[in-house]
Amino acid sequence: MTTVSKQETGRYAAKLLFQFRVMVGNDSGKRRLCEERIVVIDAVSARVALAEAKRIGKKARHKYRNTDGNDVYFEFVGILDLMHLGVECEPNEVWYDIKEMLTPMERAGKILPREEDLSAIRNSMKF
Repeated sequence: MTTVSKQETGRYAAKLLFQFRVMVGNDSGKRRLCEERIVVIDAVSARVALAEAKRIGKKARHKYRNTDGNDVYFEFVGILDLMHLGVECEPNEVWYDIKEMLTPMERAGKILPREEDLSAIRNSMKF
């Protein structure tokens, strides 16, 4: 295994989409609270950053019971964008958004871009 120095890695920002799916009886409803989370990743390439972003998203999944006694599933829907970061971004910056969406998991194929269309992947293909 080769080691990669910090200078040889690139910085990437992955925008991850999660949903809070609340089960009330046997119904999880269609409108769900969603979180858009941006994580910063050091990686040797856009593809490596993409794989790490997926690992981070899957690892964040969990389940808990809310105060009404309903099961709440915090689920990773997918990656909305992956950007290569340059000098315009400070190392300690973080951005996120929380909003309601209609059945995000069921519509993931429509909401999420193809991996080839993610900014860092698209731009790495040009070189």
